[in-house]
Amino acid sequence: MNQPMTDASKPDFVVSQLRDFRFAFGEVRHARLRPVAHSFRYAAFFLRVPIHRLDGASLGNWLFGVNRPALLSFHERDHGDSAAARIWIRAMLREARIRADGEIWLHTFPRVLGFSFKPVSFWFCHNRAGQLLAVVAEVNNTFGERHCYLLSSHGGDPIGQGQLMQADKNFHVSPFCDVTGGYRFRFFNRDDRCVARIEYHDPEGPLLLTSLHGHMATPGVRTSLRALLGYPLFTLGVIARIHWHALLLWFKRVRWYRKPAAPEQFTTRGSA
Repeated sequence: MNQPMTDASKPDFVVSQLRDFRFAFGEVRHARLRPVAHSFRYAAFFLRVPIHRLDGASLGNWLFGVNRPALLSFHERDHGDSAAARIWIRAMLREARIRADGEIWLHTFPRVLGFSFKPVSFWFCHNRAGQLLAVVAEVNNTFGERHCYLLSSHGGDPIGQGQLMQADKNFHVSPFCDVTGGYRFRFFNRDDRCVARIEYHDPEGPLLLTSLHGHMATPGVRTSLRALLGYPLFTLGVIARIHWHALLLWFKRVRWYRKPAAPEQFTTRGSA
């Protein structure tokens, strides 16, 4: 005999649980300018997670889940200090004296079939009036290390659309770049579209240009299937692309830099 569906297993209940979450379908672009030109682009999808919906409980079902196993999933422990990400980000903002007491959105790659690698995730931190006061760029390298760049305006002013923000580079990511120079960030966020642009400048000038963009979609069965079928083994592909393009740069004889020790400070402050 078939078992009756519980409230938590009904599709409409799942959609209600996850109504504030968003998928973003778009593209990643990356270009190296010197000493040889090298560029690539690939289709990608992201999650935009509302922190107010995270309370440690599991949400969703086998297809898309939050803090639970699923074909597509988001887990708080993948971010911050590997505990409760919602508590960690609020504590970081308080310590930095940033009054971002409104909604915080986390823009990140999900787990696919339980696996994830997140080269960079962005925390967009607002005040109660909905103004953006800070962005945290959370960076992971392939050596299992993590570092954050905390970006905010001088004097606590809101961050405008596309406003330039900068931070010194203090964290090793690629063996083909030294830990010198700095990053320049620009973000554009609308209800239906998001764009992040990152430039890396070394002492000689612009070296790397990276962008991520996507169009928003609400979660549901169709959206989840679109992500699973349209981007199979997506996060495994992220790791594969990183190593493939590293091999190409090695063949092109781009200078190799030995990995330094991780920075003592977990967070680097940047500014607009």
